[in-house]
Amino acid sequence: MNELFIQAIGFVGVALFIISYQIRSNRALFLCQLMGCLVFCVQFFLMGAYTGALSLIVNIVRNILLLKADKWKWAGSKITLAGVIGLLAVITVYTWAGWPSLLPFASVAVTSIGYWTRNAQKIRLTQLLGSPCTLLYDLIIHSWGGALNESITIISILVSIFRFGWKNLGEDSFETAGQS
Repeated sequence: MNELFIQAIGFVGVALFIISYQIRSNRALFLCQLMGCLVFCVQFFLMGAYTGALSLIVNIVRNILLLKADKWKWAGSKITLAGVIGLLAVITVYTWAGWPSLLPFASVAVTSIGYWTRNAQKIRLTQLLGSPCTLLYDLIIHSWGGALNESITIISILVSIFRFGWKNLGEDSFETAGQS
């Protein structure tokens, strides 16, 4: 497949993630990130970066579970969080490609813990911790859109903190789409 086309796929993912951090609603943030993860998952599979691609599938499942956590009480439980991290560990072992395989694991595990708090401050903070791992992975596999995405993600999170204020990001609830 054309290298330029594969790299272009990543830049579509970049746009979705930029938008996600400018949304105050946790629910809308999760939906936008779900779409971005799907786009990057396709790109990583096409690049042969299977640990990263399957880790993104875990991100997608995680986001769906969290979107349904109010209806499916089990989806927001700590046992489910442990299951997500356990699945991620199995994927990492199964797709092991050397130490770079630890980078998607670390990023998804840390951000999943933050997402399970249902607290916008902690979600953004764990994204700031996970993004450097993903950035390094993207550079190693040569996903230029992914590398740009993680660089912009850090800036976008900081902008959202400035825009909404750190204290205003502390609500512990999932808002419905369209609310702010």
